[in-house]
Amino acid sequence: MILHLVAFLLFVGGRGAVENTQILTVSQRCLEDTNTFLREINQDEPKGYAVLMYDAFGKVGSNVVGGNTNQPGLLQQCRSAHGPSFSGQYCQVFLRQGRVQYFVGICVPDSCEKDDVQTLVLYDSNHPTQTCALQSRVYGCLQAISIQKTTQGIFSTSTSIPVGGYASLNGIRVLSLLWIICGHSAQFPVINSLGMAWTCFHGCRYLLTAGVRLEQFQIDSAEDKLSLSLVGSYLLKRITRIQPLHLFIMCLTIGLISLVKWGPYWFPFIDTVMDCKTYWWANLLLISNLLPVHEICIPWTWYLSLDFQCYATTPLLVYLYRLTSENYVLYYYVKPYTRYGPFLIGILTGIYLTWQAALGWLCCLSLLALLVGLPYILKETPANPSVPHALYQGLHRPLWALAVTWIILACEEGYGGFIKRFLSLTFWVPLSNISFACYLIHPVFIILYIGFQETPIHYTDINFMYLFLGHLVLTLAVSYMLTVLVEKPYLLPK
Repeated sequence: MILHLVAFLLFVGGRGAVENTQILTVSQRCLEDTNTFLREINQDEPKGYAVLMYDAFGKVGSNVVGGNTNQPGLLQQCRSAHGPSFSGQYCQVFLRQGRVQYFVGICVPDSCEKDDVQTLVLYDSNHPTQTCALQSRVYGCLQAISIQKTTQGIFSTSTSIPVGGYASLNGIRVLSLLWIICGHSAQFPVINSLGMAWTCFHGCRYLLTAGVRLEQFQIDSAEDKLSLSLVGSYLLKRITRIQPLHLFIMCLTIGLISLVKWGPYWFPFIDTVMDCKTYWWANLLLISNLLPVHEICIPWTWYLSLDFQCYATTPLLVYLYRLTSENYVLYYYVKPYTRYGPFLIGILTGIYLTWQAALGWLCCLSLLALLVGLPYILKETPANPSVPHALYQGLHRPLWALAVTWIILACEEGYGGFIKRFLSLTFWVPLSNISFACYLIHPVFIILYIGFQETPIHYTDINFMYLFLGHLVLTLAVSYMLTVLVEKPYLLPK
């Protein structure tokens, strides 16, 4: 009966811990986690996870005489319990009393393997064996393709900010995505470039990805060297992050362009199919941006190749830094004459912090407005080389990134005010979680819309607004499904 099990657990728990003796030979991790659970459940006011685990144990119900012998417990409640270093794991113990066979559900730490559970629970060798729904590789794969599991990951607001990350990035990421969808909605029909939309979106994405690369790229400081396995793991993680959905969208787009009956405006996109037949390998190897623009398969995916190439240079940058760091530290880094300037700036900043924050916001917003407005002034192509045009083309991306960087730092350092509250709204989190799929799929809807047209599209503000909103709604709905079914299964731990 389950009472024997509970009595046993409470007995050893009341004594403080499960002893690692010849009778109870279990793994060290399982032993420690079990002891943690037992100590907690014996407290006067145990923590919530211990209560959930204990309450999830199967118990004797009514009408045993009538055949109600199984004691299943609560599987989902058990799995929802999260302790300090483990989660609840639901197992079933099969028992026999006379001619009556039944099972009992129990909740143990997920660090315990099948043999550990059998040792802890069935310590009498005369008991029959038991089965346990362990989180094996098969179970992990099933969890990875679980719509319920992946949906929880999308809509969760507690795990969406990575370690060292900033909540304001969610709002910036989504607003950048809306800008690029809006730009493409106008750009694709007229086959004309809205360069600022591309600049703003990709500039923001560089900030969002580059900022966490060094955090993700951990170096073995004890040996002070880069490991090939570490570099390989670093790159493989990035490939696993972007390639499944990227290649899926590529195949989907090729299929749609090949099969759909298009209207008279389909001809600019048939080249996409021909390019994919010839240059599909460039997308696979993430080097499509090195091809001529008119030969890229699924043209809007050039950014993924560029992003991966920049991402892959991080180990090289760290390596080069390590080559020069010793002399740098010895003759420069620790010397007072190289440190007094920043110290003085810090003192002045402390004195005039409020004023400087206001000045920073003024400069930031003015710079953003200038970068958005200048293209309207410089829109005419000059007959001769133009210094203003050259300066704008050379500097507008770094300056935009600098302005966005100020917004992020000001928000996270307490000087964002209502802007910080707006950018950090939990409303942005689910949209941010599906932004990668949105970026890849939204051009497909725009291409489909254009390809089905039989007459020219008449531009008005109201027409464009409805066009943009239609593309946006379709993009969000399909991106959710793509994220759940294609992207997230490769990211969840197996």
